[in-house]
Amino acid sequence: MHVAYVMSRFPKLTETFVLNEILEVQALGVDVSIYPLLREHDAVLQPGAAEMVARARYLPLLAWSFVGSHARFLRRRPRAYLSSLANLVKDNIGKPRFLAAGLVLFPKIVHAAALMASQGVDHIHCHFARHPALAGLIISRLTGIPYSFTAHGSDVHVDRRMLCRKLAEARFAITISEFNRAVIEGDCGAVPRHKLETLHVGVDTAVFSPSSEEEAASTAGLRVVCVGTLHEVKGQVVLIEACSILRDRGVAVSCRLVGRGPDEPMLRQAIERLGLQDAVTLVGPLARDAVIGELRRAHVLAAPSVVSARGQREGIPVVLMEAMSCGLPVVASRLSGIPELVEHERNGLLFTPGRADELADALARLAGDGGLRQRLGNEGRSTIERDFDLRTNVARLVAMFEGAAA
Repeated sequence: MHVAYVMSRFPKLTETFVLNEILEVQALGVDVSIYPLLREHDAVLQPGAAEMVARARYLPLLAWSFVGSHARFLRRRPRAYLSSLANLVKDNIGKPRFLAAGLVLFPKIVHAAALMASQGVDHIHCHFARHPALAGLIISRLTGIPYSFTAHGSDVHVDRRMLCRKLAEARFAITISEFNRAVIEGDCGAVPRHKLETLHVGVDTAVFSPSSEEEAASTAGLRVVCVGTLHEVKGQVVLIEACSILRDRGVAVSCRLVGRGPDEPMLRQAIERLGLQDAVTLVGPLARDAVIGELRRAHVLAAPSVVSARGQREGIPVVLMEAMSCGLPVVASRLSGIPELVEHERNGLLFTPGRADELADALARLAGDGGLRQRLGNEGRSTIERDFDLRTNVARLVAMFEGAAA
């Protein structure tokens, strides 16, 4: 079968799970086309990204070739065309930024519909419930090709305008956690399992695997790593404060923050204000193999997620799965879908979001108990192998594609 993937930006370093899913779907014999709404220009590319970039359909915002596509659908499917435009305006009249972006993208979405129809696409799958799912809705109306979407985190927590319409017209939707399912059903009412499926994002357990022996490290004390966009929702400032608490308690700690983002200046200021220049390092963005190296050199991964001032929150951070797959113990916020992955005291430790003192307590426990680190790491690896394996979960997804296109 032929599946067209739609996402906001591609290839995005912080959304490598989308790339990995596409590669695995393709490995299962599915013909995949990629239609990003915008082109991402990340300097760091993950394995397999370059090939997908070369094949992706990057459309301009406007082109003369779009005129024929719009004229064709206006002539052949006038109700679908006009109702899509009307719904876009009516349902988002109170959200000028979302509405403006939707109107800017509308010309290329209609042209993408014409391309997909001419290519014999059997199914459309969209990652994220906002503009990508909007694109899927419009394309499906214009072409009759069934579509689905995956809802992840802030795309369902901050603003759910049009979500119920998107869900109603999708052949099915996927939520990456039961927490997100409850959020969606709170707006849209109870949804049958076949219509809204909970399917965890998976990781490649062969690639993210425990090291045969601990890699050498250049620093003494507890080695903590945190991987993610330097953004308020990731809570890195809480981790920096916890490192300060540990230092004041006499617990030696070194912390490496991997990633980039808008909070970098603020985080640098926090490190300097607390005098942690020798203990906390901003590493910058890294490709997959380098991230694996960071995980294997660490004693623990911290994921101090918080709810942002705008109400943004994560779903289940993929880096937690990657670390656990490597047999690395994790400390994470008790937030959103995270407890569906990390069970306190069994395969990791949880703490109250924003509480640097609780995070420091958890890290201090791990610093002084190598047996606890090993037990949590082993249980974490077993959890990923059982419930969060990429190949197993993508096989389920492909079966859903086939059922939708039948």
